Amino acid sequence: MAAQPVGGQKPFHIVSPVLESLPLSKAVGTKVFMKLENVQPSGSFKIRGIGHFCQDAARKGCRRFVCSSGGNAGLAAAYAARKLGLPITVVVPSSSGPTPVRKIEELGATVEVYGEVWDDANRRAQELVKTEGWVNIHPFDHPLVWEGHASLVRELKDSLEAKPGAIVVAVGGGGLLAGVVAGLHQVGWQDVPIIAAETRGAHSFHEALKAGRLVTLHDITSVATCLVAKTVAARALECARECQVISQVVEDTEAVRAVERFLDDERMLVQPACGAALAVLYSGRLQRLQSEGRLRAPLASVVVVVCGGSNIHSGQLRALKSQLGME
Repeated sequence: MAAQPVGGQKPFHIVSPVLESLPLSKAVGTKVFMKLENVQPSGSFKIRGIGHFCQDAARKGCRRFVCSSGGNAGLAAAYAARKLGLPITVVVPSSSGPTPVRKIEELGATVEVYGEVWDDANRRAQELVKTEGWVNIHPFDHPLVWEGHASLVRELKDSLEAKPGAIVVAVGGGGLLAGVVAGLHQVGWQDVPIIAAETRGAHSFHEALKAGRLVTLHDITSVATCLVAKTVAARALECARECQVISQVVEDTEAVRAVERFLDDERMLVQPACGAALAVLYSGRLQRLQSEGRLRAPLASVVVVVCGGSNIHSGQLRALKSQLGME
């Protein structure tokens, strides 16, 4: 049920494991399940929606893909293009660094580094896609991408014995949030609260919620380079009207500390973007939401989407800690 074929073609994502985390459960005071999207073929949840989009575009006659990305979307797009036997150009900003560029090129994609942040790279991608037969893959703002990400919740329904009390997700452009909300509607779980985590300096969703309209950040200052959209998708705001979405903004230091602690606890290294979601659990924020009456107490269980990320290695973690004065 979980992995839905597109036109009879098998999806490119895997049904990822759902495991209980004893250390996270201890930190929160309730049972915590990890949805391990870090083990997806491209290293993150992005392959769900982007793979779904690419399969659809290939069926309709796409000749070349173009994708703007902070890293993970580009890896997913390059992986999907390789599986489909189609060429792809991935435009990344300079803030992404050399690791995703190397990994994307290893998948056979052409990489162009353009601008300082994702918004710059996205403008360049929109110029390139004017060639006939070329198709732009938006990393987070497209209904097919959300539809693909919704498979994550269908898998949770298959894996868990009971409905969770809350789901914790990281928010960048809002694609994962939109997919989770779509999935909750599909399985009849739309009353499950979603805790949407961002790092300060990349908190465009939080600012939009506060203002009641889309807000464009002046600049991206967070080290979580995968949460790089200055403006979230309009659909993200709509999701907050359809379901209970609780925004939480964590500091970069909290996200990086959560990455390090998660590595010690679960032997898995994830990016600071994923660390934002983990920090909500490690920092006591979830208990605070309960004491404020914003979340039910006690909760039956909590699911955290370990969204993954390939732009991280041990040297990068050390560099982030040094940059933030955490040594």
